[in-house]
Amino acid sequence: MRWALVKVCLAVTAMVVIAFAVPLGLVIREMASDRAFSDAERQAGTIAPTLSITTDREELTRAVLSTEPGDRGHLAVHVPDPGKARAEDAEGGAGGPLDIGTRRAAPKDVETVRKAGRASITEVTGGFALLQPTALSTGEIAVVEVFVPEGEVSNGVATAWLMLAGVGVALIVGSVAVADRLGVRMVQPAQRLAGAAQDLGEGRLGTRVPEEGPTELRSAAVAFNSMADQVVQLLANERELAADLSHRLRTPLTVLRLNAASLGEGPAAEQTRAAVQQLEHEVDTIIRTAREQRPQTQGGQSEAGCDASEVIRERMGFWSALAEDEGREVRLAGVDRTVRIPVARPELAAALDALLGNVFRHTPEGTAFAVDVHHSGDAVIVLVSDAGPGIDDPKAALARGTSGRAGSSGSTGLGLDIVRRVAESTGGDLRIGRSVLGGTEVRIWIGLHGNRPERGRRGHGRRVGRRIGWRGRKEARTTTGPGVQH
Repeated sequence: MRWALVKVCLAVTAMVVIAFAVPLGLVIREMASDRAFSDAERQAGTIAPTLSITTDREELTRAVLSTEPGDRGHLAVHVPDPGKARAEDAEGGAGGPLDIGTRRAAPKDVETVRKAGRASITEVTGGFALLQPTALSTGEIAVVEVFVPEGEVSNGVATAWLMLAGVGVALIVGSVAVADRLGVRMVQPAQRLAGAAQDLGEGRLGTRVPEEGPTELRSAAVAFNSMADQVVQLLANERELAADLSHRLRTPLTVLRLNAASLGEGPAAEQTRAAVQQLEHEVDTIIRTAREQRPQTQGGQSEAGCDASEVIRERMGFWSALAEDEGREVRLAGVDRTVRIPVARPELAAALDALLGNVFRHTPEGTAFAVDVHHSGDAVIVLVSDAGPGIDDPKAALARGTSGRAGSSGSTGLGLDIVRRVAESTGGDLRIGRSVLGGTEVRIWIGLHGNRPERGRRGHGRRVGRRIGWRGRKEARTTTGPGVQH
């Protein structure tokens, strides 16, 4: 839009400049020509008094040479028949026309002017010749010829054209500058509106547009802000509806819990009570998540956050009991200090459970695994590595609905996609590589400021941490947490 406005202004101004400058330049050229020929007529008139008195060659020659154009050879006099003065000349002869000065005009042009009795301008070599008829004392008509060089006819025209061109260019540049400034006032609100629409599409629901600029763009900004408010309200209603629907499950769950409590002792009763407790916890998690989730702010980060170290310690405590049963060595490092990340607690727990569940599902019993947490200033890096067979095609494993593990029957392939979406929601990413244990290493890069972390900060040492203590087989069966997804 800005460049289009500049082009329109450039075209209009150029047309106006051409419409005025070209005719004005032609007028200046005509004025210069008229000035040159007016001077030539004045110079021709200086010899007229002499011609009205005498036609003597010597007298006329002196008169011609005494004038400025005659001294330069630009003035000539053509007398038709000097009479007796010509007969008395030492040259002798039967009489004829008398030419004084340098002739440049053709004889026929001189004769035509003499017969017509009107001044005429004819083109000659190097310029023009003004032929001015003058009456003699004898009643004959003499012709005075004044040579006007071409340079005098166009004197000052080039300078005038240059000045007109300079003024035209200045006008065009000025109009383009003004159009550009006006275009900025129109384009900036449109760019802000487009950027806000893109931010809203990316999930930053707190984005709003300043209601500035032309009337039409202000109206568009008002409509956009109203639409964004409605979207936020609709999402809030949807979350409340999800929470209400989940809350309705508590009544039948209460009945199930009471019935399960009356089953007595035994493996089946214990499993039923554990399943009811797990289901009740999941319902509570859904309700809490639906009501606590907030739209993303303008900076692109969720208002909800958690301590990554605390969540990882809690989930590793849950999985350590199962690891003890299967004889797996577990190492944990980097969770000895608080690390705040812009990810909701349930989302981080679900992502970690998805990765650890993949380790238990796709590696043989007894395979060691480790979880490392590193803080790089603008990002938090979580490494989940194992000593298993690895992933044959890491790129395919990152595709939603695809599992890259060999022999991964029964896997939906959604676990890594869940983890990837958690990382990308903070401006980070998810990568799969070969771990130092010999198997797969999944690296979760979580941005702390909503910006993509620097690629150069990948050199980080690995620390062998403490082994997670065994909390008992019963705890592994009864401890609740977010479900494992693959």
